[in-house]
Amino acid sequence: MLRKLYIWTLEKAAHPHAEWWLALFAFIEASFFPIPPHPLLGIMCLAEPKKAVRFAMIATLASVAGGFLGYAIGWGLYDLLGDWLIGLLGMEESFPVAQCYLRQEPWAVFSVFVAKGVTPIPFKLLTITSGFVHLPLWLFLIASLLSRSVSFMIVGVLFRVFGAPIKAFIDKYLGLVTVGFVVLVVGGFAAIMLLGGDSEPASEACLSAGAPAVMQSEAK
Repeated sequence: MLRKLYIWTLEKAAHPHAEWWLALFAFIEASFFPIPPHPLLGIMCLAEPKKAVRFAMIATLASVAGGFLGYAIGWGLYDLLGDWLIGLLGMEESFPVAQCYLRQEPWAVFSVFVAKGVTPIPFKLLTITSGFVHLPLWLFLIASLLSRSVSFMIVGVLFRVFGAPIKAFIDKYLGLVTVGFVVLVVGGFAAIMLLGGDSEPASEACLSAGAPAVMQSEAK
């Protein structure tokens, strides 16, 4: 079933309204859709490299907008819908850990969101959890823009600058390029936190937060 959904999604790259489909998939993936828009974005950039940055921008902005739907689910519809989505997407154990991270200082929250660009952390997990813990909207917006830009804009810029031949490089080295960028950004955040006197890294306090009891105790 998931495979068929994936193929159906990719077929939209050849649709006359492919940009609208890309925006739709980026929007709904930020809260509940299981298929990420990245493969569709890659095919569209490969077909029209000159429009790659445009496509990446569409995906970025639509995903950030969709993130607010996930935020709303966590903020006001968790008992009705959020808990069911978390279970459906298999994120029960990750949810309390994400709660812990998102209750840290703003710079730590930025680090978690930006690091998502090179990790398998589902963006929808961060959006729903952000609403659940009532993360300030300004912080959520900025962190989402950073995360989605890392995830989409690097692909768009590379295709725009180098054209279709860059595909082989992206397939082989995009992970390393993105990791390097994220290390610089997250490293800067970490340095600021250390200079601020944060003696206990958030990771040490949050990695043990995966017990089911945590999620129950945090329920509103």
